[in-house]
Amino acid sequence: MNIGLFTDTYYPQISGVATSIKTLKDALEKQGHNVFIFTTTDPHIKRGTVEPNIFRFSSIPFVSFTDRRIAFRGLFEATKVAKEVKLDIVHTQTEFALGTIGKYVAHQLEIPAIHTYHTMYEDYLHYVLNGHLLRPYHVKQFTKGYLKSMDGVIAPSKRVEALLTRYGVKIPIRVIPTGVDIEAMNGDIQRDVRKELGIDKNAPVILTLSRIAAEKKIDHIINIMPDLIEQFPDIKLVIAGDGPDVDMLKEQVERLTLEDYVIFAGNIEHGDVGNYYRMADLFVSASDTETQGLTYIEALAAGTRCVVYDTDYTEHVFNSSDFGKVFITQNEMLQEIIDYLKQDRIAIPAEKLENKINEISAAHFATEVHSFYEYVIKNYQQKQEEEIND
Repeated sequence: MNIGLFTDTYYPQISGVATSIKTLKDALEKQGHNVFIFTTTDPHIKRGTVEPNIFRFSSIPFVSFTDRRIAFRGLFEATKVAKEVKLDIVHTQTEFALGTIGKYVAHQLEIPAIHTYHTMYEDYLHYVLNGHLLRPYHVKQFTKGYLKSMDGVIAPSKRVEALLTRYGVKIPIRVIPTGVDIEAMNGDIQRDVRKELGIDKNAPVILTLSRIAAEKKIDHIINIMPDLIEQFPDIKLVIAGDGPDVDMLKEQVERLTLEDYVIFAGNIEHGDVGNYYRMADLFVSASDTETQGLTYIEALAAGTRCVVYDTDYTEHVFNSSDFGKVFITQNEMLQEIIDYLKQDRIAIPAEKLENKINEISAAHFATEVHSFYEYVIKNYQQKQEEEIND
């Protein structure tokens, strides 16, 4: 099958969406499909770099998310490329520029188009004029308008499915959790990240890894560090990632005099995140806006337990305390971290971990997505035949 993925964010940008798309592309290609990425230019890619099956279109930084980009041209060029590679289906991963281009391409080629709804925009309205311009009603209307002429939509979790149903979306919805490239996650296991970060091999370490932004609630984890230090005097918190709130969090660390206990590791290359998960005793996430919990399943794929904020998605992942626990309040988060660290680092039972990894693998993810492609293509062809007969 020839598949076109249309996205405003892609590698080398670091985000859950970019990782999800790259994981899907690589897994589908391993299963014998041809995958073509239609995305934005990126200033971190040198001019003249050859990227097989990746087509980039002129772009600018996106308002309010300056580390993200949005294309401002490419409609006709993308259509020309799509015809040449004979796309069978368009799969958009954004509701903005490249998403609109993808819909146009599908219409021109008379092929079906589906969408993955990655972002719960109601959780991000504060980024646009501090929430004074857009309201949840606007998000609902925008989402319904974008999806109205699509042939199907993938929801990464039950939470997203429930949202789309509440919005009144009528097209077929399929819940498909994002998978993890297990081989990549457990590839280079020789590096000693603790040594590189100056952390004693016996010190308890908690890790949070994400875009450093307000909705990730990393400040909540920093807030409980004084209580954790009372219990574990040599504990370290490693904050991996980059984003708009780094300086604010560093100021918080200084106010609480935690400089000796909190390490800002900066941006981590995707191929290196497995080493960071394995280095930690626990992965912790206080974010209440996750739609697919990619970092949770990456941590589990590396064999590291998690303590994460309770969402509809976590029910699917943390069905046993062997994998991790969920919380609502800061006090619950504190207590669960203490409980796990007091156990020392006990490995997740091998058989349980293997079964969980099979559930969350990139191969399983790609198989489920491809199954939905086939379903959508069949429906599309039936509709065309019905229109011809009418």
